[in-house]
Amino acid sequence: MKIASLRERNFFASADSVGRILDTLSSQNDKLWPCENWPPMVLDATMGPGASGGHAFVRYKVEEYMPGGRVVFRFDGTGLTAGFDGRHYFEVVSRNRHVILRHTIDADGDFKTWLKWKLLIEPLHDALLEDALDKAERNLQGRIRKPARWSLRVKILRRIAAKKRRREEESARRAAQV
Repeated sequence: MKIASLRERNFFASADSVGRILDTLSSQNDKLWPCENWPPMVLDATMGPGASGGHAFVRYKVEEYMPGGRVVFRFDGTGLTAGFDGRHYFEVVSRNRHVILRHTIDADGDFKTWLKWKLLIEPLHDALLEDALDKAERNLQGRIRKPARWSLRVKILRRIAAKKRRREEESARRAAQV
């Protein structure tokens, strides 16, 4: 079954300035990923093909990187996105009078994976991406015209995920003491 998402925002800015925002992804000075409110994107190497990592329970590997233009991540089949066969990517798209910063998920999975996407992952994913586009807008234009708002469902799912993360961290701490 198809697992797909498209989130984008138009900017009245140059493709170069939007591309510079994209190029900070997963760096110490990340101007795109909303790590202030979400788990950070962490890679085991500098952004480029072969770097692997993810955010929270989502794991992937950089498949393609075109500085200032596009970065493609392939899901690695583990973590929360186990069962996803596909990729997600950011791209900078020039138009006549504006530039689009776009994030796309293009994957397939069985019914169980699709259901997990619809019930658990998609609402969190969409909220995270809207926060990322807000961060890009703030960095490009100095303010956010219409800030994203989390739904009650997203707030509840975030609370559940945080509790799960804390339990796993505590288990890891206990295991390290043994």
